Amino acid sequence: MHLLHIILLSIYIGIVLSAAGSDPRNRVRIEGMEQGVTARNGAKMGEWDTFESIISSLHEAALDPDGWPKAAGSIDRFLGTHGSTLACGGGESEEGYRIYFLWTCLRGQRRPDLEQLWLGTLYPLDERIPRLRRLPFDRLFPVADLYTEEEKRTSEAYNAIRTHARAGNGIDVRLYGLGGSRILWQVNDPLDGEGWSDAQLDRIRRLLPHVRQTVSIRQTLAGAGALGATLTEMLDATGLGVIQLDGRGRIVEANDRARDLLRAGDRLLDRNGLLSARSPRDDDDLQKLLGRALPPFGAQGAGGSMVVRRSGVLPPLVLHVNPVGPQETGYPFSPAAALVLVRDPALGTDIDPAVVARALDLTEMESRVAVQLAQGMSVHEIAAAMDRKESTIRSHVKRTFAKHGLSRQAELIRLVHPLVGMPGS
Repeated sequence: MHLLHIILLSIYIGIVLSAAGSDPRNRVRIEGMEQGVTARNGAKMGEWDTFESIISSLHEAALDPDGWPKAAGSIDRFLGTHGSTLACGGGESEEGYRIYFLWTCLRGQRRPDLEQLWLGTLYPLDERIPRLRRLPFDRLFPVADLYTEEEKRTSEAYNAIRTHARAGNGIDVRLYGLGGSRILWQVNDPLDGEGWSDAQLDRIRRLLPHVRQTVSIRQTLAGAGALGATLTEMLDATGLGVIQLDGRGRIVEANDRARDLLRAGDRLLDRNGLLSARSPRDDDDLQKLLGRALPPFGAQGAGGSMVVRRSGVLPPLVLHVNPVGPQETGYPFSPAAALVLVRDPALGTDIDPAVVARALDLTEMESRVAVQLAQGMSVHEIAAAMDRKESTIRSHVKRTFAKHGLSRQAELIRLVHPLVGMPGS
C-alpha cells in the first residue's frame, strides 16, 4: 500500500503541475516557488527562516504605525547589532529640510529620549548631516568615516552617537523615498565589538529594498490619510486606489478609485477576477510582482513596487504591493492576502524639471528630457516637442543613464516619479 500511495501521489503532482503550466499566472507562482527553493538551498535554513520572519514584520510595520520596534528588534537579532535609527525627510535646502519621522530603537525598544535628544539638541550640531546629503544612494558608509579625526575627539553629536546610541562604528545608508523624500537608515554597532563581517554587511544589503518598501507603503497610506487603518477601513480612502487580493491573486475588494481604473481598462483591468495590466510587458512584471507577494504553500511573500506606463503624456501609475496577514485585515479569517495600492501622479501636480535637476544632479536639458520620458512621451515625441534631433535627445538620455547606472527607461521613470509634487524654487 505504501508503494501504491507513492505512485498515486506522483501521478497527482504531475497532473497538478501540468495544469498549472498551462496558465501563465500559475507559472509565475511555480517560478516563485522554485526561486524560493533555490534561495533556501543557498542559505542556512535557520537564517532563511529568520529572514522571512523579518520580512513579515516589515510588512506589518508598513501598515501599523506602532509596528516598527518589533521589526527593528528582529533585524537587530539577525544582524547582531545594538539597534538602529530609521528616518525620512525632504527639502531642497538645509534651511527648508524637514524630518517627517525619526525612530530610534535599541534591541527592539523604542527610545523617544534619544530621538528627542537628537532632534532637539544634536541635529543642528551634527557635522555629518551635510555630508550625508551628498552620499550616493544604496551604498553603505561607516558612521566614523563621516567625521574628521578632530570631530571624533570634539564633536558633541558624534560623542552622543557613540555613547548613547552605540553607533560610533555603525553603518549609514541613504535610500530614495517617495515624493523626493530621502530615507536614512543607521545600523548601530555590532554586539561583538569586532567590527563588521562581510556576512553582516551582505545581510544589510539584502534588507535595503524591504526597508525602503516599508517606508514607501507608509508614506503612500499617510498621504491618503489611511495610515493605521484596517484593510476594510482603507476601502474608504479617496486619495489612492486600494485593491485586496486573496491567496490566489483574485480580486476580493476594491475601493471606488481602483474600480474606476479597472473599468476604464486603460492600463489596469479585471480579467475574470484577476488583476492584470493591458500591456503584455507590464502584465509580465505585474504577475511576477504578485507571484513574489503571494508564493505557494504558505511561504512568506515579499512586497514590491512597479510603474505602469500609460498612453499620451499621462505619467505612469505607481503600484505598491504588500502581503498582509490576519493582524492587518482586522478579521482572523479574512480572505485578503495582499494589498495593492495604486497611486496616480496625474492627480497631483506636474514634475518640476528644476527639482529633478537638483535632486538627480542633471543639466537643465537632461532634466527636461527625463521629465517628459517619465510622463510617457517617446524620444520621437520629445524631439518634436523640443524641436531637436532624436539623436540629441538620445544623447541626453544616455548621459542621464550613465550618471545613475541605469539601463532601461523604466528605471529612469522609477527614479523620477517620486518627485511629483515637489515644489520648485
